[in-house]
Amino acid sequence: MKQFSTLTDTVRLANGVELPVVGFGTWQSPSGDICRDAVKCALESGYRHIDTASAYGNEESVGEGIRLSGVRREEIFLTTKHWISDRGYDKTIRALEDSLRRLGTDYVDLYLIHWPCVEKVSPDWEAVNLSTWRGFEKLCRDGKIRAIGVSNFLEGQLAPLLRDAEIPPMVNQIEFHPGYTQGETVAYCRAQGIAVEAWSPLGCGKVLSDPTVNAIAAAHGKSAAHVCIRYALQKGVVPLPKSVTPSRIADNAKVFDFALTEEEMDRLDAMPLCGYSGFYPDDAPADVLYG
Repeated sequence: MKQFSTLTDTVRLANGVELPVVGFGTWQSPSGDICRDAVKCALESGYRHIDTASAYGNEESVGEGIRLSGVRREEIFLTTKHWISDRGYDKTIRALEDSLRRLGTDYVDLYLIHWPCVEKVSPDWEAVNLSTWRGFEKLCRDGKIRAIGVSNFLEGQLAPLLRDAEIPPMVNQIEFHPGYTQGETVAYCRAQGIAVEAWSPLGCGKVLSDPTVNAIAAAHGKSAAHVCIRYALQKGVVPLPKSVTPSRIADNAKVFDFALTEEEMDRLDAMPLCGYSGFYPDDAPADVLYG
């Protein structure tokens, strides 16, 4: 395992772009002052990796937080995501332009397909995903995106895309935390040279009350959140913890002064299902699948 010592340490993506090893997530951060101030606080606390999405409805606030922080844009790794209502080549081009306008920037560092099209949605799901991906490839070649990837893709959706892509996906952002690790998907991505990011690394907050997680945290004088974030790092997965509370935003970054033992990692690996959101490409809620 590569040893990381700061928030700004990076993993290198397949195209050479450097991805900071801990990101700040903004899912469920309400648009307006709350999201703006949370992003500003995260950057002031040392984070340099900010994750949002068009579906979150807070891109404008994320952009405001970045500008108010005083941190130079080129020092920040900014991710946003493409929503399902914008599938297809032409709509994808327009969707990114809209995101850039809302964010107040002329490029993003990473653009992700938020959810795959699946057979339940369309019999031509492979062609739909590829058409969207062709838009991603053009935007990448045009310099409006530094790296491209997907989110919530399993091997069944990734394999056809890898077969036909001219620029392979560089990242897959999935739900990952103690109690739900998607081991097969992580292993497949790793074999394909695709970096894995963890949304909900704290298990939607439910993992924070788990006895195993708390026992390990107590042994290190750390919080349950620290253990979850550290677990992802030691698994080679980039965690994206989120909060709108300044003290927690800063505290979540304090994960580089301890390490989980092999025995502790094994205990976390063996946890039963816990904190699972219920979102899965083939049976996710209708609004996720169909918009």
